[in-house]
Amino acid sequence: MPDSAQTLELLAPAKTADIGREAILHGADAVYIGAPAFGARAGATNPVNDIAALVEFAHRYHARIYATINTILHDSELEPARALIWQLYDAGVDALIVQDMGLLELDLPPIDLHASTQCDIRSVDKAAFLADVGFSQLVLARELSLVDIRAIHAATDATLEFFIHGALCVAFSGQCYISHAHTGRSANRGDCSQACRLPYTLTDAQGGVVAFEKHLLSLKDNNQSANLGALIEAGIRSFKIEGRYKEAPYVKNIAGHYRRLLDQFMAAHPGYAPASSGRTTLLFTPDPDKTFHRGATDYFVQARQPDIGAFDSPAFVGLPIGTVTRIGPDWFEMETSEDLHNGDGLNYAHKRETIGVPVNVATRQGAVWRIEPNVAIGQLPGFLPGTAINRNGDHAWEQALQRPSAERQIGVRLHLAGGAEALTLTLTDEDGVVAGASLAMAGESARQPAQARDKLREHIAKLGGTLFRADAVEVDLDTVPFVPASQINALRREAVAALDAARLAAHRRLPRKPAVEPPVPYPEATLSYLANVYNEAARRFYTRHGVQLIAAAYEAHEEAGEVSLMITKHCLRFSYQLCPKQAKGVTGVQGQVRAEPMTLVSGKERYTLTFDCRACEMHVVGRIRKAILQSPPPSVVPLIFHRQRPANACGD
Repeated sequence: MPDSAQTLELLAPAKTADIGREAILHGADAVYIGAPAFGARAGATNPVNDIAALVEFAHRYHARIYATINTILHDSELEPARALIWQLYDAGVDALIVQDMGLLELDLPPIDLHASTQCDIRSVDKAAFLADVGFSQLVLARELSLVDIRAIHAATDATLEFFIHGALCVAFSGQCYISHAHTGRSANRGDCSQACRLPYTLTDAQGGVVAFEKHLLSLKDNNQSANLGALIEAGIRSFKIEGRYKEAPYVKNIAGHYRRLLDQFMAAHPGYAPASSGRTTLLFTPDPDKTFHRGATDYFVQARQPDIGAFDSPAFVGLPIGTVTRIGPDWFEMETSEDLHNGDGLNYAHKRETIGVPVNVATRQGAVWRIEPNVAIGQLPGFLPGTAINRNGDHAWEQALQRPSAERQIGVRLHLAGGAEALTLTLTDEDGVVAGASLAMAGESARQPAQARDKLREHIAKLGGTLFRADAVEVDLDTVPFVPASQINALRREAVAALDAARLAAHRRLPRKPAVEPPVPYPEATLSYLANVYNEAARRFYTRHGVQLIAAAYEAHEEAGEVSLMITKHCLRFSYQLCPKQAKGVTGVQGQVRAEPMTLVSGKERYTLTFDCRACEMHVVGRIRKAILQSPPPSVVPLIFHRQRPANACGD
């Protein structure tokens, strides 16, 4: 890459080390993965040995591995977390993704630190503070617009990371407590119960039903495919795919999709280069619509959009492909321009349900397809001619992703020099890493020099089965020697092994960014429970940075009354055209918008909705269940720092 080029990082998720390898093969410049503990996805943990093996694989491509240590920690967990971090450092991990500021008070190795999205980085002041205390990379809040991102980029030297694809948490990350309040499972502890995907009924101030049994807190999935150039212009340099619970086909597809888009951008803008080495060749055509999604939104990047909710279903219903034309006793026919396959997954909507229609046999009959489903036609409610059909499973396409579906190779220039008594093969890769091997011989010249030279060129260029690709082959010999094929092949293998080792040795981990001294002040003098301070080390950190009053985290069970259990940019008043800003300027309408207070009901749970119109935020207000409140959190040190109850104001 040119020395002056700015690097762009495609950052992919890995549920397992094997999926991490696939992410790299399909174009990821970096992978983030859960360690054995303390990650924000409790169901996606990996042994350190597996992570170490993934590190070695990644570093050959000069790709990076980031480990997630991004939960808030009990005092009793600080020492185990510190010990684990040293193990990860010894395993070669390039950086830690961190939420709990208490970790910065511990004896850590000189490992690079990234501020997790759970740090809720929305303001210029907070971003600048985190950069000043030692974070080299900041995972910005998903809710930011291009204007917000530009402002943060102008105020800090930290690398800015942004989610470009995948599921969207409806709440500001780190600012959702519904799961803990009603199940004891804390999102900030990696065990969210996903209350946002449940159905709710929304009522207005008069008790009228605004929406009945809709998934009102469930959002469409993030898709920034159309905004990559604008995000780069605004200052984003790391492009993050969500999905540490996703399986390999999803990661392959989405990583491959964004690899292509970023490569196209860089081809048109020579001042940018990928953050790792090698060229990815995909053996399939990526299509984000063919793997799990709830519809697509670019959220707030281009300002507030009118339709970001996936209210009808949190499931993957796929895309509409046609309508039913005729129904038989064990078959139906449909018109569609798509090719269908045995094993496809079809579905349709009936009332408030999505009904699956798995395909057993699909046969084209002229302009229509006849489908024999794996369910009895008579058991499909509301299934009539005219029913709209979606496809959420393309069997043939999915099968292609179960096989090897990408190659990634590093370009190499090969130079063979010498003569009849010795040969030296030197390999120089696209990053300028050089290695080679030599072969001593008996001094016998080839009887047919031209043919022998061609054979030597052919043999040294055989790099199949390695991670290298022969971009140029030079044969520069004083005398063309006679060399048995076995010996020249052995020379090539030795040189390749040497280059492989040299690449690993050439990979350099970034050191931990030094904190500014003396310690910079935190932007606020007081912290509410929204700061998620759950241990004494975090309290020391904030005290050292000038904070005077510090409330304990919500998980410490000190907020017994009603508080904001979720703070979100998603606004149900706006979704149902009840926002005063929408009515502004409409004659006779503005004074009629009196929806507050609004209530969300799910089973026995009731939440009051309040609206901070100045910040354009919605607060879901409720209280912790008594059974959870009466059970003390499993913390060794009491966490009664300061009792403070905010009045519907979102803090950093």
